[in-house]
Amino acid sequence: PAVTIQVFEGERAMTKDNNLLGTFDLTGIPPAPRGVPKIDVTFDLDANGILNVSAKDNSSGKSKNITIQNNKGRLSKEEIDRMVNEAEKYKEEDDKQWEKIAARNN
Repeated sequence: PAVTIQVFEGERAMTKDNNLLGTFDLTGIPPAPRGVPKIDVTFDLDANGILNVSAKDNSSGKSKNITIQNNKGRLSKEEIDRMVNEAEKYKEEDDKQWEKIAARNN
């Protein structure tokens, strides 16, 4: 069994409104019902803009990581500014979306 980790950058509540940077599979974790595995995901952004993302399954100790270079699919300063402006513009809509998500997860 595996869990797919998707790494996005952006300011919006829904992933479809953000920029996909990369994906990786955390494999070798024991089978469990959805929502049961406890996986710690860590993000580390260095001074050169290189993003390291690691995921570790707490029960098995299995881990995997991905390194995303600053030039591979990353947003430009202008695109980031545009996304921040969009996030401010759609804040109320995004807040409602977060409330729906929180209600489903509780």
